[in-house]
Amino acid sequence: MDKIRHLEDKDLNIILEWRNHPSIRKSMLSQHVITMSEHLDWYKSISSNKNFIPMIYEEENLSVGYVSFSLICNTHSADWGFYSSPFSPKGTGIRMGVAALDFAFKELNLEEIYGQTLISNKISQNFHSKLGFKKENLSTRQSKYDLKYHEIICYSLKQADWLNNEKS
Repeated sequence: MDKIRHLEDKDLNIILEWRNHPSIRKSMLSQHVITMSEHLDWYKSISSNKNFIPMIYEEENLSVGYVSFSLICNTHSADWGFYSSPFSPKGTGIRMGVAALDFAFKELNLEEIYGQTLISNKISQNFHSKLGFKKENLSTRQSKYDLKYHEIICYSLKQADWLNNEKS
């Protein structure tokens, strides 16, 4: 059975392994290898942040993906981030996306979710499109790790659109 659940201490090693995998890192704004110390500092900071919701996606009781929602203060909206295990079977990402968006729109009652992807990441662009996200704009961000500017496509998905598509 597929499910999405809150991140727990026991998940830290596996998500660090996934995040540091070359196939995941190349799609991130910060592409350096994350140390365990950095990872633990990140976990400590998010553990006390009520506006950050880290989740694990499971299929058949195996962890196969990570999703997070960063709630935007004074709104019913959030930014999301995600990656599936580099070892997961094809199609895992879409199933994870559906489970995560159902959770966000039905359990968290969010009205809108925002996503971003590097312009070079065609897989993530297709992923957002398949899930019903609409392109909003193109922006440029500087990575604090490589000090380069990267073009980013911004996306949005409204709760009403998600729920209407679900019924059709």
